[in-house]
Amino acid sequence: MNSNQLPVNEYASFYATYIKAIENVELIEELEICLHDFIKFVQNIPMDKFDFRYAEGKWTIKDIIQHLIDAERVFSYRALRISRNDKTPLPGFEENDYVDNTNANGRSIQDLLTEFSAVRHSSLLLFKSFSDEQLTRIGIASGQEVSVRAIGFIIIGHQKHHQKVFQERYL
Repeated sequence: MNSNQLPVNEYASFYATYIKAIENVELIEELEICLHDFIKFVQNIPMDKFDFRYAEGKWTIKDIIQHLIDAERVFSYRALRISRNDKTPLPGFEENDYVDNTNANGRSIQDLLTEFSAVRHSSLLLFKSFSDEQLTRIGIASGQEVSVRAIGFIIIGHQKHHQKVFQERYL
């Protein structure tokens, strides 16, 4: 499935920024490509930037990488539940509470990237396992309708959004 073919009624409007951050990409292919692009990008960041905060109360690069890991786990869990035709509405999560309760800044960047890679590989295997029918299933997450395939594109767009934030505010 191509990102340009994703109907807007398959995701909540607050995810539109993430969906629009990607253009004309295939879901499975881009999940893999953007993993490698992100790791290469992060490995080229100067070491003194990983614990930098551009303003009081803002997250560090390490915090954001941990946030990407946590969010992808949540998104993939949602995709799994919806793909299996589970009709239970899935709750949202408070991203700031998650970041406040991690040890991201006490970890090495290599450790964070290894975990990021492991989570993405797990997501890739999950999305590869879905049939075309499962990819189009719609469920409720954070009080809004979302399709399994939209969740995959949200994972990609979310990562690209934060990579852009790194470039604009941290480097």
